[in-house]
Amino acid sequence: MKVICVVQARMGSTRLPGKVLMDLAGKPSLLHQIERLLGAKKIDHIVVATTTKEQDNAIVKAVKNCHPRVTAFQGSEMDVTDRYYLAVKDFHPDAVIRITGDCPLIDPEVVDKVIEEFINSKADYVANVLGKRTYPRGLDTEVFSFQFLEKMWKELNDELDRESITLYVRRNPSLFKCKNVTSPVDYSFHRWTLDERDDYELIKTIYQELYVKNTNFKMKDILELFKKRPELIKINQHIEQKNPHC
Repeated sequence: MKVICVVQARMGSTRLPGKVLMDLAGKPSLLHQIERLLGAKKIDHIVVATTTKEQDNAIVKAVKNCHPRVTAFQGSEMDVTDRYYLAVKDFHPDAVIRITGDCPLIDPEVVDKVIEEFINSKADYVANVLGKRTYPRGLDTEVFSFQFLEKMWKELNDELDRESITLYVRRNPSLFKCKNVTSPVDYSFHRWTLDERDDYELIKTIYQELYVKNTNFKMKDILELFKKRPELIKINQHIEQKNPHC
């Protein structure tokens, strides 16, 4: 099974402009995220899908030559479904992974777990964000068949659905064969996504504490750090997610 991971990223952000290239331990956030995704055993190739806007050329430049299994694609800013489809169609994938570019703490083991469930279940769509969320926000992983993506590309007409790509299936799970992957322990109260300045302060601290000692630190290492320093959770605990569906 050929699995292509799409990381959607752009420089524009109402709350934290340029967040995907903000520095974490001497490297842009997006490159850390790519490095972590390359650790997933079931991903064949990563496509960073950005827009054709001039400011997003910086993303293409940052990604260029970072790894043989990583390429960049520029497409529509608002029609994300079209961007995804055009980004992967020439790879002829069996499965496509959706990861947003604001997840520099993404865990490759969690990603592999969701991919494995997709393979075993033969579902149209498998995620760890469908229905009850149990993983920290920022470890979000969605996997769907290329056939599903092509169907959405051809049939979705609503602008909001086309912008969010998987919003339609999450609002209408009964129309598809779907599976949700859950954690044995509910960690959904943790917020590890990069959306606001306080998110950055938390993630920067996590990298300062863990990355120097272990560049391949995982979710369990972050949770262990929080046991030692529970005050860290409060740094961004007050932030409300702008769009609960993303």
